[in-house]
Amino acid sequence: METQRIATRLVELCRKAEYGRAQDELYASNAASIEPEGSPWSSATGIQALKAKVDKWHEMVKVIHASDVSDPMVAGSFFTVTMAFDLTLQDGARTQSEEIAVYEVKDGKVVKEQFFYSI
Repeated sequence: METQRIATRLVELCRKAEYGRAQDELYASNAASIEPEGSPWSSATGIQALKAKVDKWHEMVKVIHASDVSDPMVAGSFFTVTMAFDLTLQDGARTQSEEIAVYEVKDGKVVKEQFFYSI
């Protein structure tokens, strides 16, 4: 199943913090990224805008103390994973976060990612 293959590869790359590589390999050029309302992160469309989000995230993180990405759960053309992070930001603040990420796959590429977390 194509969705399972993409989900497995995405998790593999995310576990290595290779988010840009995941986008290069697995995302459609017009992919969308949706953040919760009220999030400090903006939703974005297009691979360049998604890459800019990843670059901004890397710029604000000083140290990744721990991260965890669950195995994917696949249903048709969708899959979901949970992600948890323990980070120190550039300003010295240490923060922990958890989120659920839902991905949609069409024509062998991720076309949408949507994140759910508390604001």
